[in-house]
Amino acid sequence: MTSSASGTGRQRRGDTRQRIQDVALRLFGEQGYEKTSLREIAEELDVTKAALYYHFKTKEDILVSLFQDLTRPMDELIEWGEGQPRTLETKKELLNRYSAALTNAGPLFRFMQENQGTVRDLSIGDSFKSRMIKMMGLMKEPEAPLVDQVRCMSALFTMHAGMFALKEVEGDEEDKRKAVLEVAIDLVTQADAS
Repeated sequence: MTSSASGTGRQRRGDTRQRIQDVALRLFGEQGYEKTSLREIAEELDVTKAALYYHFKTKEDILVSLFQDLTRPMDELIEWGEGQPRTLETKKELLNRYSAALTNAGPLFRFMQENQGTVRDLSIGDSFKSRMIKMMGLMKEPEAPLVDQVRCMSALFTMHAGMFALKEVEGDEEDKRKAVLEVAIDLVTQADAS
């Protein structure tokens, strides 16, 4: 009985953590990181500041946790990619898996774009940048012609840009994700054919 109760408690805490992250990210996006207080986040969630502090002591803790949630799948993808042969099929699979990892990351990427100073000051930007450099290393061939290296790097940036550019375009989110992925795969396929 206690194991089921503790399991339920873990689930409940996980849900609260996710709710805090979601609300904080929305408020950071609407008001800016600097102008959002922990008190406002707690009020929006209808919890006490003490309840919020149980999960996160600072706004920075919330933001860092969001980046950790995003970068964990990236780390797994990089580790997987490093163990694969450097083929077109591997690059396509990297893009497929990265697309899936980015599915719910749109709000965080928008935050990064709109709050570059904050991201830089909190050093999470450096952490993300180093992962992107590793991802680019998996996508491009150093001995390939420069134009093909650019195609491979552009495939990754296409996936990021698609989250912003297609936000205002009418249509199903999954259809938009697939369209962006198709363009990214076309780029690495062109690079491979050269």
